[in-house]
Amino acid sequence: MLSNNTQQQHYLKLQQLLKDLPWYVEEYINHKRRKLSAASLLNYAHDFKIFFQWLVTESLHKGEMKNTPLELLESLTIQEAESFLSFLEYEMNNKEVTVNRKLSALKSLFNYLQNIAETRDLKPYIQRNVMAKIEFNELKESMETIANKMEGKILLGDEYEKFRQFIAHDYGHLFKDNKKKYNFHLLNKERDTAIVSLILGSGLRLSEVVNLNLDDIDHSKFTARVIRKGNKEQYVYFSKLAMDDLQAYLRIREARYKVDKSNKALFIAAAMGPKGKPRRLTARSIEKLIEKYALAFGKPSLSVHKLRHSFATRYHAEVNDVPKLRRQLGHSSIQTTMIYTHISNDDLKHAVDKMDIPKDEN
Repeated sequence: MLSNNTQQQHYLKLQQLLKDLPWYVEEYINHKRRKLSAASLLNYAHDFKIFFQWLVTESLHKGEMKNTPLELLESLTIQEAESFLSFLEYEMNNKEVTVNRKLSALKSLFNYLQNIAETRDLKPYIQRNVMAKIEFNELKESMETIANKMEGKILLGDEYEKFRQFIAHDYGHLFKDNKKKYNFHLLNKERDTAIVSLILGSGLRLSEVVNLNLDDIDHSKFTARVIRKGNKEQYVYFSKLAMDDLQAYLRIREARYKVDKSNKALFIAAAMGPKGKPRRLTARSIEKLIEKYALAFGKPSLSVHKLRHSFATRYHAEVNDVPKLRRQLGHSSIQTTMIYTHISNDDLKHAVDKMDIPKDEN
């Protein structure tokens, strides 16, 4: 689950951001607190800051951005709104999907100001909503194109077990003459194998893996309790192999990392220096360890997110149940999950090929 410390850090950063933004943005954020996670609210605030800074830079508002009046938002033209989107794409080099995300945040804010918020005399904050007139970018890449690009960068077929075995054993043999790398692998191989095995056996997001605590794992049901996007709690199933690797790590966790029993973080980083303390493994540390193993394995494009894609591809090939896969991955939109139906998998191809074989040859 998302640790209280992490949530607190997000909220502190959010409060700092809101000091520079108009009062009605803070009101909107407070309205969304029950529905969105602290991380999502922070992302929204960052997006709003870019927009209000742009209004000042373009001299559409003369003064501090926190004093931007509602009347200005109400009077923005379609051309001005489109200019902001062009600024995101061509000056900030945002991809079309990122521009769509930031436009979505603005659409949500403007919708709140027009259709939800009310003045004391029960009037909307703004009468006219320019963002409702702006359409999202049509993404140039089809699902098939996205899937084909993804296919060469994920694990397919027997690569799942090869990569897991590489982390558990082969990496150490590969660098047996490099004492530093060899010893570091010897220290962390159970932990690293458990992390990769868990992602490949569940499709968990990086943030969800980072924030797991010991008591989030149900050893009898093979589930992990996580907080998903939208601040929703969910119990996510993972594979028996992932549980085996997890239990192998847990057997050495306390002694190997000299971790205090009060530290409930599932994945631990060893203490740095003589006065350092064992601590929760960070997101960046997990990204770096995957990058290290991927490069040595000969598949440098692999990342934490690509391991999640690998799980989803295999799950679809074996189960072929998009609604179940959507729930397992925690997708808000089934369209996102549909990408995996366009990835060709060796396992799936083999199953289809077998359909053409006469029954007596099967």
